Amino acid sequence: MDVQFTDRELDLMRVLWDWGPSTVAEVQEALADDLAYTTVLTVLRVLEEKGHVTHTTEGRAHRYAPLVERQEAGGSALRRLTSTLFGGSPELLLTRLVEDRDLSRDELERMRSLLEERLG
Repeated sequence: MDVQFTDRELDLMRVLWDWGPSTVAEVQEALADDLAYTTVLTVLRVLEEKGHVTHTTEGRAHRYAPLVERQEAGGSALRRLTSTLFGGSPELLLTRLVEDRDLSRDELERMRSLLEERLG
């Protein structure tokens, strides 16, 4: 399944993934920027309409929970990124990653280990 989020939707999904089911007020409090309560509510409702979150009712509040796993969203985003920026070539994506001067030797070694494990 191809899952796409706007930047704002992704901000809210990140809160739900990190903190678990949350009310609008809890999501609003967890966000780094000062979004209005009504904005957070609107984005959560849009995510629910798209089938990415669900809610349960607790008194007068709704507690929202993700229906899409972080890993599924990450895989979808990576496929889109590979297609859009790297002409569909995972090799070009990997090349760009390993050319990044900010990667530590430990990070590169872990990447090597993952590749070797994948190759069998």
